[in-house]
Amino acid sequence: MIVEIGHYALILALSLSLVQSVLPAIGARSGDARLMETATITATGGFVLLMLSFSALTAAYVTSDFSVLNVFENSHSLKPMLYKVTGVWGNHEGSMLLWVLILSLFGALVALFGRDLPASLKANVLAVQAWITACFLLFILTTSNPFTRVFPAPMEGQDLNPILQDIGLAIHPPLLYLGYVGFSIAFSFAVAALIDGRIDAAWARWVRPWTLTAWVFLTAGIAMGSYWAYYELGWGGWWFWDPVENASFMPWLSGTALLHSALVMEKRSALKIWTILLAILTFSLSLLGTFLVRSGVLTSVHAFATDPTRGVFILAILCLFIGGSLALFALRAPSLEAGGLFAPISREGALVVNNLFLTTATATVLVGTLYPLVLEVLGGAKISVGEPFFNLTFGPLMVPLLFAVPFGPLLAWKRGDLLAAAQRLYFAIGAAMLTILIAVALTSGTRILAALGFGLAVWLMVGALTDLFVRANFAKVGWRTGLARMRGLPRSAFGTVLAHFGLGVTVLGVITTSAFQTETVTAMRAGQTVNAGGYEVRYEGAQQRQGPNYEEQVGTFTLRRDGLDAGKIESAKRFYPARQMPTTEAGIHTSWFSQLYISLGDPSPDGASIVVRVWWKPLITLIWIGAIFMAVGGTVSLFDRRLRVGAPARSRKRQLAAGAEA
Repeated sequence: MIVEIGHYALILALSLSLVQSVLPAIGARSGDARLMETATITATGGFVLLMLSFSALTAAYVTSDFSVLNVFENSHSLKPMLYKVTGVWGNHEGSMLLWVLILSLFGALVALFGRDLPASLKANVLAVQAWITACFLLFILTTSNPFTRVFPAPMEGQDLNPILQDIGLAIHPPLLYLGYVGFSIAFSFAVAALIDGRIDAAWARWVRPWTLTAWVFLTAGIAMGSYWAYYELGWGGWWFWDPVENASFMPWLSGTALLHSALVMEKRSALKIWTILLAILTFSLSLLGTFLVRSGVLTSVHAFATDPTRGVFILAILCLFIGGSLALFALRAPSLEAGGLFAPISREGALVVNNLFLTTATATVLVGTLYPLVLEVLGGAKISVGEPFFNLTFGPLMVPLLFAVPFGPLLAWKRGDLLAAAQRLYFAIGAAMLTILIAVALTSGTRILAALGFGLAVWLMVGALTDLFVRANFAKVGWRTGLARMRGLPRSAFGTVLAHFGLGVTVLGVITTSAFQTETVTAMRAGQTVNAGGYEVRYEGAQQRQGPNYEEQVGTFTLRRDGLDAGKIESAKRFYPARQMPTTEAGIHTSWFSQLYISLGDPSPDGASIVVRVWWKPLITLIWIGAIFMAVGGTVSLFDRRLRVGAPARSRKRQLAAGAEA
């Protein structure tokens, strides 16, 4: 019965979305407050219905109700409870339900916390959000119904993809969807502003917290996905330029540009056209990522579905929203004001340069991702665009951008002094140069590019801290007064410093791992040793173990360093009978920020030895620690008081002025 309730709730949610997509827009057009207010009721009601539907599917998984086709295909009665719950979104149908649930969540949040928004803007935003929701609900109900029954009900399920039976599935997809789908609010605000014809600094103040929220979740989601692939796939890499990885990376790059552009629009009422376009393009790239993952146009360990019918449906949604929003933008663009003027050397100018590099980098990744698909469609030729292409195109774009990052916060608005900013960065310059010299000396001049990379990372980190030092004015007022001034700085200042510092930390991890990691591949017998990263790794042998729904062969390795015991690593090869699939479970030993990574290969025919891959990855954890810094920085900025006031105050002032005139 609970399954039918969930299905019925989906249908009701579609009905409410259709109402929400029409009545508020009509009310905004005619000035009817009652029609506009229906958006709040329908948005919250739709979220409640979708939560009920999602809960019903979760209940079916928890109770192993194999009469539901989706549960039968993706669960098993012996599967641990955690993976029964996470299996809800470990498949195409369930993940789409989570996708649209998060979509409705953001709409409900705007409805509940957007009380001070201008009524017409709020109504149009929620109407646009409902258009997206209705289209995806129609997609779910017609092509991807998670509540389809199967008769007679099987006694046992087919189990979840073994790669997905990991704690990473509980964290990565929800975080990624909160980022992916969160940009829909920025899109809805942009389209609503184009419909309403009202684009000003107050609009930017309203859209920036939603954009920042989505960016924080997407940053965390990408980092978690990277670490998940790193330890779960057994390949020893943290990024592969996989098309589906790129599909989440492109909205992140574009969303980062949108954040900076919205800041300029809020502070200086400039870059209005640029900000609106970025809001449209960022969510368009999120929709493109959804199409790539679920259309079957590419093969990837990340891809959910291979049904062409679903791909055509999502492609139609893609064309509708991307084409429609860009057409509306083209129609309205001539009437939009460009905004305030500023000198090329200014904080606005630095943010424009930042956005140009980020959008160019996004376009580069987009071309590298789609070119093989387009070539296959046009000529039938199959090629792959991999790491060499992206390293040669994306890397050179990032270097000048990263070099420019510390300058931006130190330049004045409207007209800045580049020399004065450089003088404030003397200590950062000195620290970077010293780092380069030390790196060159330690490597005997054989790793010049790596040394330059270290210098760039230190430049970013010390440059970020310099911004805080300058804001508190320690040089003039002293440490005690400076600390008091620093405590009084807005939270967004600390958020910016944390995000830029985290970027430097990630760059340091990437450079160190790429330049100095070692890999050893050898066949080992029990008792044999191999050296890696200063460790003596001894293979102690393998043993069979039985898991709840898998069998595994576990290899045990003992570690010694400087003649002392340094721990133990267990690495395994698992086999899942229900799916008839093997997986590799890497063994990882972490020492400070570095890791020793061991992955098992195939055993010899006589079983006496086994192929072992041993990687030493210096400072690799800094890659994800830097991402955590960035996400925390964004979160700190969200608590800035200026993101919660200002636009509402302007709205009230306008209302009072309008009342006085009346």
